[in-house]
Amino acid sequence: MTTSPRIALIHALKHSIAPIEAAFAQAWPEARLMNLLDDSLSADLARDGVLTDAMTERFLALGDYAAATGADGILFTCSAFGPCIEAVARAHAPMPVLKPNEAMIERAVTIGHRIGLLSTFPPTLASMPPEFPASVEVVPKLAEGALAALDRGDRATHDRLIADASRSLRDCDVIALAQFSIAATAPLVAEATGRPVVTTPDSAVEKLMRLLKA
Repeated sequence: MTTSPRIALIHALKHSIAPIEAAFAQAWPEARLMNLLDDSLSADLARDGVLTDAMTERFLALGDYAAATGADGILFTCSAFGPCIEAVARAHAPMPVLKPNEAMIERAVTIGHRIGLLSTFPPTLASMPPEFPASVEVVPKLAEGALAALDRGDRATHDRLIADASRSLRDCDVIALAQFSIAATAPLVAEATGRPVVTTPDSAVEKLMRLLKA
């Protein structure tokens, strides 16, 4: 493996791109990144309310495209599509294909037993808790209205609604921020709750570095 592997980043929300690029810039600037964005994925999931076979096929096509560009690893940044991403991982083994949350979950369970899961996208709170080990307790919390605020370009309201929502998780051992798009609010959530906070981008970059032995 060269010192600068090519990592394909596949997004279902445009808001995910900046946080993961920032995490790579900080921890692994040598990695060569490519971004694939299909923001109809999140819109179609919100509309259908369930992951369909057609959705899995779309993910497999994205994975095939990324692999064909010469990617050494693939990181999906959309947290509501776990089974679709698992299908891509099977298709491209042994290449590292990471779900956005798996590294963060691995880190969170080392910190505590009662884990607050904070999200702005309702399907994530349905799909993600089963990804945690059965031995921990997951306390899901939706920051109502925050994603709509971000879509309007109102980041201040987005951040405030997340911090406000997080206060109900103060009795948890650790708070996991379920999406790349909310990772930047980690300091605000830590301040509002007094609890350790783990984010998806930092954990994912760390795991990819380890898997590709950077």
